[in-house]
Amino acid sequence: MADDLLAWLRALHVIAVIAWMAGMLYLPRLYVYHADAAPGSELSETLKRMERRLLRIIVNPAMVLSFGFGGALLAHPGVIDWSGDVWIYVKLALVALLAAYHGLLARWRRDFAADRNRRSARFYRRMNEVPTLAMIGIVVMVVVRPF
Repeated sequence: MADDLLAWLRALHVIAVIAWMAGMLYLPRLYVYHADAAPGSELSETLKRMERRLLRIIVNPAMVLSFGFGGALLAHPGVIDWSGDVWIYVKLALVALLAAYHGLLARWRRDFAADRNRRSARFYRRMNEVPTLAMIGIVVMVVVRPF
């Protein structure tokens, strides 16, 4: 029974993380297009709606679920050896980086919504690499457990 619960927690955690990552990869791509759109234009207003919905309907709930299922896994006895597993601390630091990035995405969305964006499309293209690099690090920590 405990093994079944653990398998379900892992599966739900992975599903939530995939949804969270998908949103955090797509949202800055919308910002790339939005940065080049004239404020008040039809394109700008459409992108505002898309960005708001993506953040509120997918990205925010997926982050909450990722943290919830991940926390349940961390609390499950025997899953983590807190005294010997260094990889988990690296993973959690990368998750904290993703959470901070999530906060930046929300702040940038508010800037676009108020027609206050001052950043270039190039800036958002570069920032779009942050979640990818963090995700690579997290997957390596969880699967390979190099230390």
